[in-house]
Amino acid sequence: MYKWKAFIILLFMLFSAAGFAAEKTEKPAEKAIVLEINNAIGPATQDYIQRGIAYAEKEHAAVIIIQLNTPGGLETAMRHINETIITSSIPVIAYVYPAGARAASAGTFIMYASHLAAMASGTNIGAASPVSILPKNSPATRAISTEEKKATNDASAYMRSLAQLRGRNADWAELAVRQAASLSANEAKRLKVIDEIADDYPTLLKKMDGHNILVQGIPEKISTKNLELKIIAPDWRYQFLTFLTNPNIVYLLILIALYGLMFELSHPGLILPGVAGVIALLLVLYAFQLAPINYTGLTLVVVGILFIIFEIFITSHGILGIGGVIAFIIGSIMLFDVNDPNYHVALSLILIMSIATALFCLIILTMVFQSHKKTIVTGQEGLIGSEGVVLSMMNEQVVVRVLGEIWEARANVMLIPGQKIKVTKVHGLMLLVEPINENKKTP
Repeated sequence: MYKWKAFIILLFMLFSAAGFAAEKTEKPAEKAIVLEINNAIGPATQDYIQRGIAYAEKEHAAVIIIQLNTPGGLETAMRHINETIITSSIPVIAYVYPAGARAASAGTFIMYASHLAAMASGTNIGAASPVSILPKNSPATRAISTEEKKATNDASAYMRSLAQLRGRNADWAELAVRQAASLSANEAKRLKVIDEIADDYPTLLKKMDGHNILVQGIPEKISTKNLELKIIAPDWRYQFLTFLTNPNIVYLLILIALYGLMFELSHPGLILPGVAGVIALLLVLYAFQLAPINYTGLTLVVVGILFIIFEIFITSHGILGIGGVIAFIIGSIMLFDVNDPNYHVALSLILIMSIATALFCLIILTMVFQSHKKTIVTGQEGLIGSEGVVLSMMNEQVVVRVLGEIWEARANVMLIPGQKIKVTKVHGLMLLVEPINENKKTP
């Protein structure tokens, strides 16, 4: 009996010691996940930020820091990023860093959408006007179109709503949209556009500690002391999507798909054009899900190439070809109709491809015109003047081969098998021939 009691007491002591040791074990350091935006904001950036925030939530990170240095970008991508930030269960800090960086245009919207905002000295924020209302070469007094007013009012209302959500300066936010206003870091802090100024990450974590914020509508006091920074750099997926959604790359893929498939259909068995066309087509279809394609422009590009191809089969005296080149050029310019000067097909590339397409059209027209000038090479008229060879001769019956066919023939002179002849006339199924060398003297 005493042995059992001693055994139970020993087990109790062991479990108590283990529990006490576990309590003394240090908890793993909490993390701050750092995501970097260092270029124009597009579909690849949207995917990268959304995956980064999902990873941070899975890892139960304390905060997410989005390091910004961007000239702006696509409105659609920016809005998706902001939706992810607003619905995040982890506080998001937008940080314009390092010195010399900027959060312009779409970057300003992301700053306002984040739970907390900070800037390093020597950085700036603002210029959030829709690009379409600020054309470079138009007079300042020109009338603003209805579409431009709608875009401006929509962006202004969206920016004001973000400012009210985060308790920041809503009046300046509207000025940033309507008048392209910009601020330095010190001015932004003074006007309550941002929460803190920090020149490095240790200072940022120190100054952000203790701020009261709303996370999914719930008040929360943020704790950033002694956080371990974990930088999630843009990976291969980001690089691939950046490449695939580049307007110039999408444009080239569209042309490869169209020309490749058309050459394969017109010349079955070439294989390579077909394979290249199918691969390019699949990549283009995937890019269409991410990039803001103008389908009117795409239709004009396709119709332009089809018109040039139809010139081969339909006699239009160049009308289809010229119309195709014009449609191709206009469609190329319209292919990406977005309010971002960084998201368009380069004019130099459009010029090169348009010249190549025009040369292709010119070659086709030349071939068509030359074919119209050729003499008829079929029927009886096609036989006259053709050369052949004598196969056999018996009495007056002569058998010759002309253009790969066997014919009966007659001649005014004696012929011998193997002798070369020329057709001079056709009577029904009988050919009148003469030897090619009848006027030549034999030595």
